Amino acid sequence: LSFSPPSQYKFRDLTIEELKNVSKTYPNFTFSMNTYTFKDGSQKDLLNFSGTVPVKYGNSYNIPIRLWILDSHPFAPPICFLKPTANMGISVGKHVDARGRIYLPYLQNWSHPKSTLIGLIKEMIAKFEEELPLYSLSSSDAARQSELLSYIAKITEGETDMKSRSKTGGKNEGCFNKITVVGAGDLGIVCVLAVAAKDVADKVVLLDLSEGAAKGGTMDLEIFAVPNVEISKDFSASADSKVVVLTVNSLGNVQTYLEVIQSNVDLFRGIIPAVSHYSQNAVLLVASHPVEVMTFVSWKLSSFPKSRVIGVGANLDSERFQYILTNLLKAEVLAKDAWVIGEQGEDKVPSWTSCNVVASQTEAMAARNSREKVANRAMEILKGKGQRSWSVGLSVADLTDSILKDKRKVHSVSTLAKGCCNINSEVFLSLPCILGTSGVIEMVRLEEDPLVQEKLQSSAGSIHDLQQQLKL
Repeated sequence: LSFSPPSQYKFRDLTIEELKNVSKTYPNFTFSMNTYTFKDGSQKDLLNFSGTVPVKYGNSYNIPIRLWILDSHPFAPPICFLKPTANMGISVGKHVDARGRIYLPYLQNWSHPKSTLIGLIKEMIAKFEEELPLYSLSSSDAARQSELLSYIAKITEGETDMKSRSKTGGKNEGCFNKITVVGAGDLGIVCVLAVAAKDVADKVVLLDLSEGAAKGGTMDLEIFAVPNVEISKDFSASADSKVVVLTVNSLGNVQTYLEVIQSNVDLFRGIIPAVSHYSQNAVLLVASHPVEVMTFVSWKLSSFPKSRVIGVGANLDSERFQYILTNLLKAEVLAKDAWVIGEQGEDKVPSWTSCNVVASQTEAMAARNSREKVANRAMEILKGKGQRSWSVGLSVADLTDSILKDKRKVHSVSTLAKGCCNINSEVFLSLPCILGTSGVIEMVRLEEDPLVQEKLQSSAGSIHDLQQQLKL
């Protein structure tokens, strides 16, 4: 290669090695640095290479392509385009859109070091051999196509004129509160609907990372046109989000619990760097399982400050707990300071952020015993409730509302627990936190209770042991 990646490329050696392999395998490719314009109008100088790949579709064809390498490569997939000449037309299909942008399962499931540029190009060739992405135009069609091609070239090469840039920018400025939901499974779709129902955001982007065209719930969202909701397979659609909600869970054929989590970690390695790249000031809100571990993984992969990476944690349980105390057990005074904290699941515990001052130690003991009885009854009722997708979706909308509107409301969310309750490891546990536009503003002090602290330390120990076995 005649140049090396500039300093903005965080993993320069890995990137150079990959590009050398590409150059060796496909000597016709040319490499350069050019300005790339993203969907939101922002621009960045990026490495890119272009050339042709051989495709057999009855006859042999040389398909021209151009790949842009993001500065977080190899942890984020490249942006891929066809580069048709004036006498070629684009065949829009499941792997190619009208602009020539290329979409492949390999890109959606990108995960370093398993995914490589050579592997990507090989899949590209295989998919193009199933469905040829270009066709030959007649001379009159070619003339009509040339104007369109010049515009596409401007978009893909970062030469968009000022008029079109200002138009894009104007739209973006009007869209003040934007959130992205990553994952179009049941939970992702419910989150979109719950956020839309609460009128929390000006715009919601649903990133559908599944293979093929929109299907199931995403198709229904398109059919019934939910206002201010955009469905995309393109990470750049998430640009400048205030909150990014992560709902994806791997559904691979894995056996052990550790393998399930590792599969999720592998999935996140292809997602977190990309969404962090496009929304560098966002709050990451994790709803994937297990929430404590996946929040830790998101924090590590994003390099965001701990305040801007939180998990949904025990927010739903805490809201239910307070509701049960107030409405079913008529313990309204207790409910104000009651929280469910710790680890999601069987190991969660009730706790309190303050207690009433009483005249004597005897009265204090009686008050504590009485409170514990009520809390135990509430926790028993809570056990039978379960957490369905729509319940978690409502909880996500509640948290998003507090963040976007800077409500400074207290929620029990998964946050970095190191330094709390004598926990010395980097683990995320649900603790009462004040939330605002910058995520966790402050952690609320809990009443000191040796039993609660012991349970939190036990949860922290088991979560830390699990994290140590994962390959990040």
